[in-house]
Amino acid sequence: MTATAAASPAAALAAARRLVVKIGSALVVRDGGPDAVWLAALGQDLARLRAAGTEVIVVSSGAVALGRGRLGLSKSARLDEKQAAAAAGQSLLMQAWETALSPHGLIPAQVLLTREDTERRRRWLNARSTIEALLRLGAIPVVNENDTVATEEIRYGDNDRLAARTAQLARADLLVLLSDVDGLYDADPRKIPGAAHLSLVESLGPDIMAMAGEANAAADVGTGGMRTKLEAARIARSAGCATVIASGLVERPLAAVAAGARATLVTAPGTPATAWKAWIAGSVEPAGRLVVDDGAVAALHAGKSLLPSGVRAVEGRFDKGDSVLIVTPDGRRAGVGLAAWAAEEMTLIQGRKTAEIEGLVGYKGPQVAIHRDDLVLEGGA
Repeated sequence: MTATAAASPAAALAAARRLVVKIGSALVVRDGGPDAVWLAALGQDLARLRAAGTEVIVVSSGAVALGRGRLGLSKSARLDEKQAAAAAGQSLLMQAWETALSPHGLIPAQVLLTREDTERRRRWLNARSTIEALLRLGAIPVVNENDTVATEEIRYGDNDRLAARTAQLARADLLVLLSDVDGLYDADPRKIPGAAHLSLVESLGPDIMAMAGEANAAADVGTGGMRTKLEAARIARSAGCATVIASGLVERPLAAVAAGARATLVTAPGTPATAWKAWIAGSVEPAGRLVVDDGAVAALHAGKSLLPSGVRAVEGRFDKGDSVLIVTPDGRRAGVGLAAWAAEEMTLIQGRKTAEIEGLVGYKGPQVAIHRDDLVLEGGA
């Protein structure tokens, strides 16, 4: 059972193989500094998940709030002062994560993103490659918005959306949004004591979105609210990633969810892999063509990546990450995929063995022309 197919928050967490956990400023920061006790307890949760084989990515707010305290700024600071606060607070934030994770032998690795990094294809691919490498090396990526350079026009504005884009980018199967409430209610439980809790949400229509109300502008530290969490869940859902909205006000919030604590699961249709391949197959205009030999076609149908040695011709002008058609010498369409190299470099390595690539292009890059995960064969294979 995948996290997407699970029917409860606890089951989704247990089934997740790649997990994104978003932690807001209100949980990370206490009295102007890191909440070391809470972070240490969360570190135990993350270590337990890692020991069970789950890959973990953290999206952590807190740099601006920590920097404000360090520089003596108010929350109403100007944009340039917020950027300065982020610069002053980033080291404090990563120091806090180092303190929380190192007792468990876990290595935090800072990843700073802007909205453009998750919306421009080349930068998106570079960010994805970095996160994949960190996970492969056993580190825990700690993602935050790059507030030191982001302007109001290119900011996410809240890390719920950044977390959803990170889950989409990393092809995670579960996103956990830790909040100051234990999930979605049909009305604001702080104002209406009898509000009903929803443990399972299987669609995000207008009726569900209306239950969220507006963003919490009165928050003392954070910027999000339930509406932004549902909007984040919608982004994740489109990528085949389920979402759990849970309370972060307990000492070990992930352990609490695993034990059956009240939370809301927003399911997603399909899986990250099927959503990704559907996007490749149907929503991207091919920018070029790779003519491949019969041996390459057979290898693709056996589940292999397309190697440069199987490419006979490169047609069109395309960049790394652009969609390209895969065709046979007689013009039959064999599939479509995302190019691992730009056209100029693909031309240099076509027909050549993997061991020759670095010498031909001048640097160590991908060993494939198209990775099998970024490939859809004709007929949907």
